[in-house]
Amino acid sequence: MDPGKNVNAVGTVVCTHGLWSHGTGMYLIKRHLEREYGMKAFIFNYPSVTKTLDENAGRLARFIEENEIEQAHLVGHSLGGLVILRMLANHYSDVPGRIVCVASPLRGSRAATILNAKGWGEHLLGAAVPQGTVHGSANEWASEVTARREIGSIAGSVPFGVGHVAGPFGEPNDGTVTVAETRLDGAKDHIVMPTTHTGMLISRNVAEQIGTFLRRGEFLRES
Repeated sequence: MDPGKNVNAVGTVVCTHGLWSHGTGMYLIKRHLEREYGMKAFIFNYPSVTKTLDENAGRLARFIEENEIEQAHLVGHSLGGLVILRMLANHYSDVPGRIVCVASPLRGSRAATILNAKGWGEHLLGAAVPQGTVHGSANEWASEVTARREIGSIAGSVPFGVGHVAGPFGEPNDGTVTVAETRLDGAKDHIVMPTTHTGMLISRNVAEQIGTFLRRGEFLRES
């Protein structure tokens, strides 16, 4: 069976947080998927600054194995989306399920590139973000994953966030990641929501879009 298609609409989901965050940041999304979609949801917590992207991808695979999860949808916020795609690109795990990347810089990150070039950027970003954005984007190294998985990507359009310390974006963004940076060649669907980068984590509408994609493989749009 193709690992990313014809999956059970009601099953298990693993939620993965972003940079400078903790698993508790995914709690509201987890609760929504459990209450409204009847899913069993796990939160994966990892050291987003001190470990590399590959190391965290390996940790995610071990988390799935240790919890004996045989089928799981995967939801990642920001860096979390890159961790998920990297795990699958490196063949650390091939657990079946759909994927939703929430405000993830899938085509690289202008803000990360600028900050990484500064002397203090490494201490701020750690190793994982540059590895997954500056030194090659997911759009380049995750093409095999998009070929065999149903992937949905959500972007934000309210420009308020820490990314502005790197300078003005000059294009639609969520304050940290631009809308264009959330697009992934071969992804099943992409949608823009009126929220900020961190606002994604507390938005009921975003949580509903995540659940909708996990259930049917496409986002909800008004007729």
